[in-house]
Amino acid sequence: MGLVLVLSGSSCASYNERTYMALEQFESGRFGEAIVAYREDGVTDSKFLKGAESGTVAFVDGRWGAALKFFTQASQAVREVEDESLLHPERALESLAAWTVSETLTDYHGEGYERALLHSCLGLTYLALGKVEDLLVEVRRSNALLEAEEELYEVEYGAGGMGHFISALGYELRGELDEAYIDYKRMEAKGLGGALVGSSLVRLARTLGRENDLAHWTKRYGEDTPPSPDAARVVLIAGVGAGPLKREGRLEVMTDEGLLAWAVPQIQLRPSPVGHVVLEANNLDAAVSSVIIEDVGRIRAKNLDDRLALLATRSTVRTFLKRALRNSVEEEHGEWAGLAADIFTSVSERADLRTWSTLPDTWQAARMFLPPGAHELTVTAQGGQTVPLGVFELEPGETMFLMARTLRRRLHVQVLGGNPLTTDQPTPAASVPVEG
Repeated sequence: MGLVLVLSGSSCASYNERTYMALEQFESGRFGEAIVAYREDGVTDSKFLKGAESGTVAFVDGRWGAALKFFTQASQAVREVEDESLLHPERALESLAAWTVSETLTDYHGEGYERALLHSCLGLTYLALGKVEDLLVEVRRSNALLEAEEELYEVEYGAGGMGHFISALGYELRGELDEAYIDYKRMEAKGLGGALVGSSLVRLARTLGRENDLAHWTKRYGEDTPPSPDAARVVLIAGVGAGPLKREGRLEVMTDEGLLAWAVPQIQLRPSPVGHVVLEANNLDAAVSSVIIEDVGRIRAKNLDDRLALLATRSTVRTFLKRALRNSVEEEHGEWAGLAADIFTSVSERADLRTWSTLPDTWQAARMFLPPGAHELTVTAQGGQTVPLGVFELEPGETMFLMARTLRRRLHVQVLGGNPLTTDQPTPAASVPVEG
């Protein structure tokens, strides 16, 4: 009976198959249907993924309260795992079921980098809600988890850029420019943010009176005309493309003593027609292009590569344990029992394909300083859709946020802040504090 139960559990549909319809609904812009699908029992088969996937969909749709609820559920589901990984990173490698039967029989708590990104997404949601202090709490958690993951695999991922960026935004909103400056420096050290971070370092070094730093940054990034003290700013944060999925890499060898089977996950890339996003102020004939602040696809591939040796070792241990079981069963019950055991080995040895599939391939950002007053804004996904946002009145010192996501060639934009002066644009989803 135990063998039958294990066989039944391991022969169920893969994560990609179970979530295919939900992912298709999400990428087609049918967000309500996608949320319902991801919330159904048995679809994700993981409390972490149930919250993370549905939270991402709600966020893209501008449902900030629902996104906060779902992301928080995902966070709560893995809180003990996170606490343990912060205290003892090496224990994240332990799982009896994974060593003895199948990776897919273990509860999925997210990869380490996924848990770190979850807190960045929570921080981004708090930013959309205007809760800056909560944003900073989540980013600190994200940074700690990422550092634990890097310690575990003795590697630097060049990750955490989105967390640093929204943290810097939060500190700028609070007028704590020294703290914002530190976050931008961390991004620069990781090679993230390009010209966006370079101009931020020049601007803040000048404002803070750090002459030596200013000389260093201007030499590296060039002179940057300082914005007017009463300038408004528009910040675009965009998820671009579709992050990679996992597919199964498999090898089966029939020997005189029975079947040997190995299965490990491999990265399945999903190329995007959109490379970056452009923000335009049409009335000023001004435009800025987004730059990458977090390369999710690259981090996911690197993280899996670091874990591949462990996953292959687990698969090897399992297949030899199953062969020993097969030989014992055949000796006791005959050739047909051995054949049944070979079938069990083939069916039960499956790679774990669970992954946070609604994440973008990259997180990107852009920022534009504008004089107070009325501005006509447009956002364009290069290689995809253009979305005219309409005309907005911006107050002195105000920050408007645009939360965007490209899905295939389509572009979805949520507006936070600003006073709409025309009726053909999205209604601002929430107000955002004035800087300082």
